Amino acid sequence: MIDHITVVVSDLEKSKLFYERAFAPLGYRLSFGKDGVFWAFDIGAGSLSEIQRWDSEPPLTRVHVAFRVNSKADVEAFYRAALEAGGTDNGAPGPRPEYTANYYACFILDLDGYNIEAMLNEP
Repeated sequence: MIDHITVVVSDLEKSKLFYERAFAPLGYRLSFGKDGVFWAFDIGAGSLSEIQRWDSEPPLTRVHVAFRVNSKADVEAFYRAALEAGGTDNGAPGPRPEYTANYYACFILDLDGYNIEAMLNEP
């Protein structure tokens, strides 16, 4: 289970709008934050995903976050919504048998190039 994940973004307000739109089909909503500093999204079961601005140089590492969803339809809805919100395809929805026999996922690069995954790992 994810408790929280923080990613540093170059434009906090644009990223806030991106995540609000991309998360909408999954039922994830803006939870709290501080304008100009960070925003937290409630991603269920007490877990949070946070976006936070950087002040000068970008961080040294990139981020990959996988969000567990309830159905293949959720994977596909996230993929479409994230692309429409300005994300870049990094792996269309589909089976990933190289991970496990039942793994189904998609991958999107968000506005800052972070690899965001929606996945299901059930028969």
